[in-house]
Amino acid sequence: MLADTAIRARLADPDPTVRRIAVMSLMESDEDDLEPLLVHALADTDAEVRAEAAKLLDGYESYETVAALVALLDDASPAVREAAAETLAELKEAESGDALLAALPTAASDFMTVALLRGLRPLKRPEAFGPALMALDSTNPELRCAAIGVLGYLKDAAALPRLAQTLANDADPEARRIAAGALGYADDAAPVAAALQSALIDAHWQVREEAATTLGKLKLRATAPALVALLADPYWQVRLKAARSLGRMKHTPALPALQEALTHPIGNLRKEAAIALGELGDAQAIPALEAALADPDPDVRKLARLALNQISQSRSAP
Repeated sequence: MLADTAIRARLADPDPTVRRIAVMSLMESDEDDLEPLLVHALADTDAEVRAEAAKLLDGYESYETVAALVALLDDASPAVREAAAETLAELKEAESGDALLAALPTAASDFMTVALLRGLRPLKRPEAFGPALMALDSTNPELRCAAIGVLGYLKDAAALPRLAQTLANDADPEARRIAAGALGYADDAAPVAAALQSALIDAHWQVREEAATTLGKLKLRATAPALVALLADPYWQVRLKAARSLGRMKHTPALPALQEALTHPIGNLRKEAAIALGELGDAQAIPALEAALADPDPDVRKLARLALNQISQSRSAP
């Protein structure tokens, strides 16, 4: 208790370095109620003290605390703003979004709006749908990306046309990539199929990779030929996701290309090819998989054995 009293005294010390160290010491103290002390430190005259307190409030989600962190998003210090934004992005309880939603209409900057949307994203608050949809029209790519993230988490079918439009037309590759992933929740994939298939030839490989992944989730078999072509992509990461999606679709015409991928120098691609061949269940893959039993990578050998078992079971099934 004496130690805690000493910490409280240091929190009021005229030296900002002493106050900052006192804030850090709070997490190691026996103080029962740290939250009000940390919130009080958010109003300290020293930026380093404010930033430290903002970082340490991760996990505290009362309305008062969240509102105090939101206020710091307009702080004069970039370090304080970043610390507050990072803590707000870690919110877990849906009720914590009340203070974020209240601040959205009067956000003083794009930075603040981005931070508010990022904080709201995992909370899945339906009230964030309208502001996020409006933010898609922003000229700030970072703000558009934050908005896409919110819409993806909300999984509201009403956003699908705008997300498909973003994937097709947005100038920012990161926005296109996030949009490709967000389209993966579509119950009716038909309206988004064209945008996703077009994204398979996007100039940026990360967009192609994300689009290939989403097509596999949606099992859009009409796009399988385009995914087969993607097995020749210059980036192995894209080829890997194409192989995974073709396996999920059980697209038998992909067999020759997947067999070729089973001999690729990159082990991760060989592993994915083995998995996909097992999912296809086609006996024509047996020789290639048997050859893979001598692969130098033990994981490839293991996956080849599993794939052979899958094919055997599918052949013996009535």
